[in-house]
Amino acid sequence: MYHLLLKSFFRTKIFWLSLVLLISVGIISILIGKQYLVKQEKTIVAAQAFQKESIKRNLEYHNDDLGLLLYYLRFTLIKKPENISAISIGQSDVNPLLQTVTIRGLEGQKYDANFENPSLLMSGNLDLGFVIIYLFPLVLIAMTFNLYSEEEELGTWRILSAQTSAKAKFLFKKLVVRIGFVFAILIFLMLMASAILQIPYSANFWAIFMQSLLYLLFWSVLCFFMVSLLKNSSFNALALISIWVTLTILFPALVNNYVLNKYQVPEALDAMVEQRDGYHEKWDLEKDATMTGFYEAYPQFKKYDVPEDKFSWIWYYGMQHMGDLAAKNKSAEMKEKIMMRNTISEKIALFVPTMHAQLSFNNLAGTDMVSHLNFLKALTEYHETLRLSFYTKIFDYNPADVIDWETHEAKFYKSKRDFSWLYLMLPTLLITLIITIFGGLNLRKL
Repeated sequence: MYHLLLKSFFRTKIFWLSLVLLISVGIISILIGKQYLVKQEKTIVAAQAFQKESIKRNLEYHNDDLGLLLYYLRFTLIKKPENISAISIGQSDVNPLLQTVTIRGLEGQKYDANFENPSLLMSGNLDLGFVIIYLFPLVLIAMTFNLYSEEEELGTWRILSAQTSAKAKFLFKKLVVRIGFVFAILIFLMLMASAILQIPYSANFWAIFMQSLLYLLFWSVLCFFMVSLLKNSSFNALALISIWVTLTILFPALVNNYVLNKYQVPEALDAMVEQRDGYHEKWDLEKDATMTGFYEAYPQFKKYDVPEDKFSWIWYYGMQHMGDLAAKNKSAEMKEKIMMRNTISEKIALFVPTMHAQLSFNNLAGTDMVSHLNFLKALTEYHETLRLSFYTKIFDYNPADVIDWETHEAKFYKSKRDFSWLYLMLPTLLITLIITIFGGLNLRKL
């Protein structure tokens, strides 16, 4: 039976159209992912070269004044993208993967990003994750919506009913052939992505692989349920497309609009303004007003005197740090509300397989907002380490050559995100099982 069903399916136009569409778009998405990795690698190499060149040039002009030299020098922290991120680029196209900072106030530098074409950011990247979440379900719908209705409308269902009592089994086998074809294409593209993008077979890769299979299984079962209703082709097509639009576009947009309004995040600009105001107002205050707060944060520097009648680097960098402290609450509020947005979205996504798949892909690929917040946290720690390593030398009025500048290369941050297989697989699996049960009960009518 399967042999005949396969031969019949391979002769259809929908088979060749789906094959060409999925393979071509899938390969294009993988190449776009490759291009993304190459672009990031070039940016990283350029940033490393820039830091070395910047240190070398500034040493020529400010070798005798370390405080002034470090006013200009920028140091780079890089979140090198894992190759798996090319499968689901996520928010890494708007959140920078590297930051260059001076030892001055951090809040004014933390949210600097590259300028990008807004129209390109709006349309997003055609990565493999996008193809799996949006295109594969449409192909499944196109191949399965008329499994029963086509037989009924062509008048062959009565002939089949007279020849066999296992009508439900026939429909199921016909469905399996078409679903199996889509699954085969998915497996082929995932293995190709692993080879072209040089993605190791890590736990995260297998998690994305399994999540993709489960996601397509959900859509397969949903199509199976619509077929089991034994409606005409127009009804099935309209219903399935409506469900696709609701799950992939409408519902995520509603959830996004809800969390944006429920947890309104202050602009990053507000934190920058707070930092600059907190710093600039110190110019008009007594130096003790600045140094009291600075000494409270760093009592180890109390041994350094601050002259009242002239400029000193300890006072200047103290002002910079006090500016960061002035913006601390605003920055913490912004981070807290972003985390609340993410938490609410993840909880709602447990009941929406399309959202759950998208968030899971980004999480596993390290391209979600939580990964970026962790990077900003690492940037704060890196900035703190830099400042404290340089402060003593600046306040002691040491020349620049006391520092081994060869050790101050661009640093790399490696993100580590754990995930739960149960949390990843169970929500979509339960929804799939429920739909399967109802579809099976409907087919029993045959």
